[in-house]
Amino acid sequence: MLNETLTVVSCAVPEAAVDGIFELIDAELFTPTAWLDVEKQTCRVDVFLEDEAQAAAVQTALTQAGETLGLSLTTTLGTLARSDWAESWKRFFHVEKISSRVVVRPSWEAYDAKPGECVILLDPGLSFGTGKHATTQACLKFLDGLATENPHRSVLDMGCGSGILAIGAKLLGFADVRGFDNDPDCIQVSNENAAINGVAIPFFLDDLSHVYPQTDVVVANILAPVLIQFAAQVAGSVAQGPQARLVVSGILDEQYAAVRAAYQAQGLVEVESLLIENWRSGLFRRG
Repeated sequence: MLNETLTVVSCAVPEAAVDGIFELIDAELFTPTAWLDVEKQTCRVDVFLEDEAQAAAVQTALTQAGETLGLSLTTTLGTLARSDWAESWKRFFHVEKISSRVVVRPSWEAYDAKPGECVILLDPGLSFGTGKHATTQACLKFLDGLATENPHRSVLDMGCGSGILAIGAKLLGFADVRGFDNDPDCIQVSNENAAINGVAIPFFLDDLSHVYPQTDVVVANILAPVLIQFAAQVAGSVAQGPQARLVVSGILDEQYAAVRAAYQAQGLVEVESLLIENWRSGLFRRG
């Protein structure tokens, strides 16, 4: 039976630091939301929890994320009625046009798809990827372009999270799509999201500690330090040949040069980079 109330961990965050907090907290397997007070020009980050026992870990994750960004964050605890939380999502998440063909649609909004559009249907939960984050948008834009070039390639989504990238790849026409994450909850959410989109994608529990069977298109929307640490494993999973591509994302602009150098050292060459807000994502091929 679902709890009638949710535990809420909150903290005030400078607006410019919200993206960085999101990326760091996502890495801790908690999903934050941000609320901007336009009049006061202040931002609040909230994490909603089913299990009150997780609150201490979330507070620690927020504090550490702030320290990483040079901030001293003060967290507070509260509760919210589930019905109020459910309605709050609807005020902030709407149909989002990501690329020339990719559209993300929440379940409560109607949308008449135009010819050729790929509409990803997502129903928000406590672990939810809406496609609003710059890194997710960049990956979907790259996947759209790659599908237009040649959809007859295999795709591996490393760190699938909500499954949005793998689902997008499948809907764009890639036939052989797989995804993995090191969090069992992410696998469950990915499977649920795939089901409501009517696509079958093998999602499995794994991590970056080893090289995977080589895949034509590898997408790794992770954090810059992790991409650098596991560059050999990620690059080694990219297939040989001129059609093979690697998409790396989750990288702040000032971190991108180090990530690019790490993959150049593995024999990959940058084809293109894409800057959205202060996040830069890269498309690579074999040299």
